[in-house]
Amino acid sequence: MNLNLDWSFFSWDLFSNFVLKGLYFSVSLTVIATLGGIFFGTLLALMRLSGKKWLDLPATIYVNGMRSIPLVMVILWFFLLMPMLIGKPIGAETSAIITFVAFEAAYFSEIMRAGIQSIPRGQVFAGQALGMTYGQNMRLVVLPQAFRNMLPVLLTQTIILFQDTSLVYAIGAYDMLKGFEIAGKNFGRPIESYLAAAVTYFVICFALSWFVKRLHKKIAIIR
Repeated sequence: MNLNLDWSFFSWDLFSNFVLKGLYFSVSLTVIATLGGIFFGTLLALMRLSGKKWLDLPATIYVNGMRSIPLVMVILWFFLLMPMLIGKPIGAETSAIITFVAFEAAYFSEIMRAGIQSIPRGQVFAGQALGMTYGQNMRLVVLPQAFRNMLPVLLTQTIILFQDTSLVYAIGAYDMLKGFEIAGKNFGRPIESYLAAAVTYFVICFALSWFVKRLHKKIAIIR
């Protein structure tokens, strides 16, 4: 089958005029959602491990609820329903940021909970013997080690998050995939545009995966 590809479509002009703007938003969304997800995910993990039902129950409901709903549905619900509740529209980019932080917090929560539980209980007891409070013990003893142990998994989840940013296409946000699509429509080359998008996503994610693999080996040596 002859696809009759126009190889001149794959040029720097394609990236500079259409893709870079979307790539900037995709990367920004990934970074913000990762940092926000880790922050709120850690809080959720601590709530679930607190041993207090009034903290554990709402955190469990939130985490299990979010993990049971497809991300694209959460994006659409928030984008379409929130303006009706607050009485004014929310931009696609702002809606995407809030949605991703809220959604990823549930996944990072499970990663952090596993990391915290991987720390030997003897270290927790040692901190308590030194007179540390629960907060001091977590902040100074448990969480630093948990972050180090879970760093490869956290970065792997970040790579998945970057791939998921393409879902903001559903609400019209200008991400990297949107940039390729607009270029394809403008030049009448949809096949080339989606092929270029696939290759670009692959190169970025493959490079990040390679970095995570190397980092995992170094952390294993340190242990």
